Amino acid sequence: MTKPSGGGGPWSSGVEMHKFDESTEDLASAIFRYSLDRVRTDPPLDGPRSHQELWEAVGQTITEEGLGGETVLTAFADHLAPACLSSDHPRFLSFVPGAPTNASVLFDLVVGASAMCAASWLEAAGTVYAENQALRWVADLVGLPEDAGGCFASGGTMGNLSALIVGRDQAMRRREAAGSGRPTRWSVVASDGAHSSIDSAARVMDVDVLLAATDDDRRLRGDAVRAAIAARPEDTEVFAVVATAGTTNLGVVDALDEVAEAAAEHEAWFHVDAAYGGAALAADSARPHFAGIDRCDSVVIDPHKWLFAPFDCCALLYRQPEVARLAHTQHASYLDPINSDSEWNPTDYGHFLTRRARGLPFWFSLAAHGTKAYSKAVERTLEVTRAGAELVAATPHLDLVLDPVLSVLAFRRTGWEQMDYDAWSAQLMAEGTAFVVPTQVDGEPALRICIVNPLTTVDDIAVVLDSLA
Repeated sequence: MTKPSGGGGPWSSGVEMHKFDESTEDLASAIFRYSLDRVRTDPPLDGPRSHQELWEAVGQTITEEGLGGETVLTAFADHLAPACLSSDHPRFLSFVPGAPTNASVLFDLVVGASAMCAASWLEAAGTVYAENQALRWVADLVGLPEDAGGCFASGGTMGNLSALIVGRDQAMRRREAAGSGRPTRWSVVASDGAHSSIDSAARVMDVDVLLAATDDDRRLRGDAVRAAIAARPEDTEVFAVVATAGTTNLGVVDALDEVAEAAAEHEAWFHVDAAYGGAALAADSARPHFAGIDRCDSVVIDPHKWLFAPFDCCALLYRQPEVARLAHTQHASYLDPINSDSEWNPTDYGHFLTRRARGLPFWFSLAAHGTKAYSKAVERTLEVTRAGAELVAATPHLDLVLDPVLSVLAFRRTGWEQMDYDAWSAQLMAEGTAFVVPTQVDGEPALRICIVNPLTTVDDIAVVLDSLA
């Protein structure tokens, strides 16, 4: 493709670009062809390009006259998309990959075309009805009561922030009811394995994080929570305790029952960050790890991680949704029609107002395929993980950091230093073989493979391990 140049696209008038005409028909056909090709063929791994490389390939795309939709689509398909890693590739094994079903991806097109603001029941009753059924399935996995509920947020970071805002609001209301003033500082207890978004939320809220030590199995336990609370600075109140059900780095699940008990003893909000790991509740083999999660006051689970939804989609749930409404409902004269008579407003349960219907692709796929298919798919990824651990254990020059709890494999290559891991990772991506970046465990470099894609096979893991010979 040659670099596009300005020259009178079909939408040179502000009115014409909103009208449907022959050029729109042609563009729609081109976009549908691209989308269909993307879901019916094996995804490319691809990889990043430098700014200079992209400039030479694409050049300036924003012009006064416009380039025309099909020209811009060609630039995206030929140059911009290949400069992005495909998280649904079976050997995209870093961070937490994405593996959306074809049904969810295709329905995402419907969501965009429907032009819905899914903030309130008034604006999007049908959408909220559907999303709430998907939320109910997640709530049932957790074991929350029938009147539990919440909304779909953008991701675990926004979900964790929203939940902690509710926890502090409840603590403030409790102190006000008792005639007490605010403490000098608010604080939340979390472990050193907690996701970085907990620290981020604390900075946004201007509260402190009290780190509780984890045990030899890297789990947060009840006694460590009690010790952290006992050691808090004077005139500091702990308003929430955060447990992690599937740490991002190693896939460890905290001792949820013990942590719940310690939180209850101190009347602290018990929040569970299960953004990555909570999907494993759908697999019978993993459910024992989550004993006590049903005692949470709030929980987040990201369907875009391990429940096969497109980005971005976080299920945020509260045991008592009414307390979340007290903390999050926004009040303004123009919002009176929404607040005065609505059955369920998603915006009442998170730190946002305008909101896309991000839960609908998940709902559509779940409704289309059924929950048994989801359970089987999650179970399959766990089986591949266990088989991968056996391969690591059988390879003399590889050492497991720990036996996998969920779907994270962490291991080391004997004799390697950081530069060896970095060079190997870069070569693997440059070859288009796999995407695996190093991590740190106990201050030392290690490799981490996260398996959430049902299309990832034991053979895929073997290819990665063989390259470490």
